[in-house]
Formats: sequence, structure tokens, C-alpha cells
Amino acid sequence: MSSENFVYPFTKIVGQEKMKKALLLNVVDPTIGGVLIKGEKGTAKSTAVRSLAQILPMRENVSNCVFRCDLSRPDTYCPYCSEKAAKGVALEPINTEIRVVELPLSATEDRVAGTLDIEHILKTGEKKFEPGILAQANGNLLYVDEVNLLDDHLVDLLLDSAAMGRNYVEREGVSFSHPSRFILVGTMNPEEGDLRPQLLDRFGLSVDVKGEKDAKFRAEVVKRRLKFDEDPAAYIKANEEEAKEMTRRITDAKLLFKKIETDDDAIDMVVGITTHFGVDGHRADITMMKAAKANAALDGRNEIDKDDIREVADLVLSHRIRRRPFESSVIDAGELEECLRTL
Repeated sequence: MSSENFVYPFTKIVGQEKMKKALLLNVVDPTIGGVLIKGEKGTAKSTAVRSLAQILPMRENVSNCVFRCDLSRPDTYCPYCSEKAAKGVALEPINTEIRVVELPLSATEDRVAGTLDIEHILKTGEKKFEPGILAQANGNLLYVDEVNLLDDHLVDLLLDSAAMGRNYVEREGVSFSHPSRFILVGTMNPEEGDLRPQLLDRFGLSVDVKGEKDAKFRAEVVKRRLKFDEDPAAYIKANEEEAKEMTRRITDAKLLFKKIETDDDAIDMVVGITTHFGVDGHRADITMMKAAKANAALDGRNEIDKDDIREVADLVLSHRIRRRPFESSVIDAGELEECLRTL
């Protein structure tokens, strides 16, 4: 069977540790705000995103709900589930896999947001909503390849929904909303143009990926890929336990994350760093705290330390610091270390 019918395992991707870490942090805490992955072709960007679904834990949602409402969050229910709950109808749970929903570059706003059938509403007085991609994305991972080539107003729409956790559609004075909580992942090749700074800032994390330069790493990439292509099913089966272990790690981290408190010392460190690097606004401060907390949870610790902040600082700041043309998009490690030393 062709390898095109299989996805290369996330756990067998060689190197690209920052990219993998950025994705995992968003899985632990989806409110981080997604991740923008920038890099040249052939650096496993798409592979990492698509294969992430293999290691994500199951999700409990309302059975027979087109929006797959989160059963544990009545405050986020769609209008249909809210109406049933208000009438005392028992909502049945069902466990579903978290999947990767891909957004085509050719998608229109109606295809993304969904549409209201105004004619049906005028005839019957009942709202009829045709769900779009944002409905499919609820509880899942929404992937936009070449996000820099997507129309700005559509990127705005995605980022708004990701931030609010809800999609609002209004036509002819009639409105409808439904839950749309998802992990937004965009990939792009900077050579084909960049996103506007205002849009860049709204991605929680950003990572620049490059091809491996070390000969041993490059050789390992080739060996693993050839082995996978020989017999994809066998290769995936052989790495099944490793994938299950990663799933357990994520599940434990999501539970531990809720127990970690953000103390004043950690907040002071974060604010000290963002102030030192001259970052505008407060989004970076909040995101860095969330990312540091998620990093601690992934490591199995119940408190944040300086290493967590050091680990996530570049992911949070690299796309938010004002730079001159052709200047590196990676923050200076020595400068960061000096800043942390003084805090």
C-alpha cells in the first residue's frame, strides 16, 4: 500500500525540537493562541502538524451534535444543545478523536464561517445554519498551509474565533453563534511573503525551522524516511508504544496544568523579559505565562521555574520584537540569559 495513505509518526521526526514543543504546548493549553511555523520547504512542517493527531487524547463531546459541543462546558454550548439542556433533555456523551481540519487557500468567507439560510428563516421563523470549516474545527486542530497567502480578512476571522472560542455569523440582522475552540496552526515559507505585524502578534507562538545541517542528523532523516516508505503500516506499528506513551504524557500534562498556580515571582520574571525586549501590548506577557505553565506540566512539574520561561521565551517573542530588515528573527540567547540573571 502506498505511503501516501499513511502519515509519518510525530515521535519519529528527527530534530525540530522547537517546532514539536510549540505544538505540544498548544495541545496542553489551547488558549495559548496557536502557532505559526515558518521555514523553507522540506523541513517537516506539514508532516509534524498532520501527524500530531496520532498522539492526541480522545475528547468527550455531546453525541449527535454537529458542532461536537464539549459536554463539560454548558456555557459554551451551541443553540441546539442549550435549548435541549434548558428543557431538561439529557445530553449523551461520546468520545471522539481529535483530528486535523485543513483549510484550503481557495476557501471563501461563507465556506469558513458558515451561512444562514435567510429564505428558510423568513418562511418558517426558524433559524437554519449551514456549518462551515469553523464548525468542523471545534475541538480539533485547524491547519492552514501557506497562511501568508490567505486573504487578511480570513486570517482575521480565524484568529478572532480562536481567541474567543466562538464563531459569530450575522446576515440581514439575523445572528447565530456556535462554539469554535480549536488549535490554530499556520505554516508558511517566508520567501513567499510575510504576514502583517498585527496578524503575527495574534499567533501565540512562532517558530522558525531550518533543514538539519549536521551530517549525522541528515543521514538519520533519510534512513527513517526510507524505512517508513518501505512498509508504512509496519513502521507505524513498530512505533505504536512510543506514540501511546506520548499520548499519556499529554493527558497527564493537561490534568497537571490545571493545578499549577502562577506565582508573583514567575509573573515578575515574564514582565521583566517583555519590558527588556520592548514588546508592545500585554499579549506576550500573558502568552509567556501560559506557555511556561504548559511547559512545566509537560515536564511533570507542578510549579513554574526559570527554565520554563527560558524554554518558551523565544517562541513567544521572536515574532513580536521590532526588527530592522534582514535582521534575525531569533532573540539573542546571551541577551535573554543576562536578562534572566538579573531578575
